[in-house]
Amino acid sequence: MIQTEFFMTRKDGVKLYRTYSDQSFMIENENGVQYQEAVDVENSDHVYTETDIPVEDELSDTEALNIIMGRDANEPQDSAQTP
Repeated sequence: MIQTEFFMTRKDGVKLYRTYSDQSFMIENENGVQYQEAVDVENSDHVYTETDIPVEDELSDTEALNIIMGRDANEPQDSAQTP
């Protein structure tokens, strides 16, 4: 189910609201663009729907570095192997 909640107030006083799926699915705006979550200004006219696409887990710093270095994402951090 789509949830919208207060996120924060910017320094200029504009209120921001976060929209997301409480079931960990991607959300999609009226133009077909998909997001894990969206942050919009108060009274935004964006309309979001929940997709059936699960949100993928984020990579850890080590996994991301391993991918960038051409190694297996799950290779131990202290591995001496280089690409």
